[in-house]
This record gives sequence, structure tokens and C-alpha cells, in this order.
Amino acid sequence: MTSYRYPVHVTGELDEPLSRWLWLVKWLLAIPHLVVLFFLYLAFLVLSIVAFFAILITARYPRGIFTFNVGVMRWSWRVSFYTYSALGTDRYPPFTLRDVPDYPAHLEIDYPERLSRGLVLVKWWLLAIPHYIVVGLIVTGTSYVTSTATGEVTASTPGLSSVLVFFAGVILLFTGRYPQPLFDLVVGLNRWSLRVAGYAALMTDVYPPFRLDQGGREDEPAPPAGPGADGWADPGGTTSFPPHT
Repeated sequence: MTSYRYPVHVTGELDEPLSRWLWLVKWLLAIPHLVVLFFLYLAFLVLSIVAFFAILITARYPRGIFTFNVGVMRWSWRVSFYTYSALGTDRYPPFTLRDVPDYPAHLEIDYPERLSRGLVLVKWWLLAIPHYIVVGLIVTGTSYVTSTATGEVTASTPGLSSVLVFFAGVILLFTGRYPQPLFDLVVGLNRWSLRVAGYAALMTDVYPPFRLDQGGREDEPAPPAGPGADGWADPGGTTSFPPHT
């Protein structure tokens, strides 16, 4: 099956060596970031509503709002990567919306020149429902009600990602190592969630794939079929484009 790069690009490189014990207190160290992100996501929500109406009227996502919202998601991913969504690095996340080239976690979203006016009405609440179910199992787990002799009791199970990261922390505590296959799976689960987040935030019309792309780096785009494909590069290094019609 041909692979391709989804417009939401999520990468994260395992940044070893990692401290055996630092992960136990990262919840405390991350508090300044969580406070800032609370206000950033309030702005994200308001600006997403503005973008909704802009797309509905003009079929375009305002570039300035898009850049800001991508920055919020990027900041959030770096903090998540540092803390309990991945535990992939001990380097404290920077306080910036911009990409930081030497930080091990990155998020980019391709800017769409045009978006569907019709899809903006339904994709974030209706079309994304199957993915919301999957992401719910990945991130939040499940809740259920059971009856006992003393009445009904609500119970819940953690999300798959949380369970895997906890095991990674325990392994790290005793061995000082983070198993690469486990890390690759954790990043893949985060990538799935962030792709859905980008789609639900109206930042792309491309439906997220039901595909677990594991590993810190994404697959490279599939090469074009040959000469005549958009942006095909010939062996001499010149880029060929199809004739303008």
C-alpha cells in the first residue's frame, strides 16, 4: 500500500540518556507550561470560531490565525512529549509558539490554500466521530457503571497511551533505558491523536487515516509516478511542471 505524509506532521526523537527518576516529578515541573497553555487554548478556541466563519464565507483559513493555532498545538506537543504523553526527553520545553529546530519534538501543519465551505459544517462534529472513539480509547480510556450490593459504582480504565507511558517510566526507573519499540508505539498513538486534532480544528480537509504510523519520524511522501507529475524533479535537478492549461 502506498504511504503518504498526512498534512499534520508530528515527529519526536527519543532523547537519551534519560534520568531514571525525573519523570516522577515532571508533573510539577510542567506547571508553568500548563498555566500558559490554559490561556493559549482559550485563545485557540476563540480564534477557531473566527476561522470557522472565515472558511464558511471565504473558503480560506486566515493565515495569521492558522500560524498562531499551529503554534499552540506545537507548544502543547512539546510539553506532552516532555511529560506523560511520551517521556521522550528530559530537556525542558521552550516557551515559544515557534518551532525550535534542536528540540526533539516537532509539529507542523501544511497551510491549505482553500477549504471546503460544506465540510466546515460537519467534519469537526460528525465526520470525526469514528476517530473520536479511537482517540478516546488512546487518551482517556473507558468508563462504565456497575451495580453492587451498596448501589451503583462508576469505574474507569486509563487510556492506552497512559498505560504504555507508565510502563515506560517503570522500566526507565529500574534499567535507565526506554525500549525503542515501546517509544515508537507511544509516538504513533500521539501522532494519531494530533492528526485528528488538526482535522477537528478545521486546519485540513484531508480525512485522517485509520493507520498507526509508529516511530519518531514519519514516512516520506510517495514519489510521483514519473515525468508530468506535479513537482517531479528530473535527474538533472530541474523541476518539471505539467503544462499550464
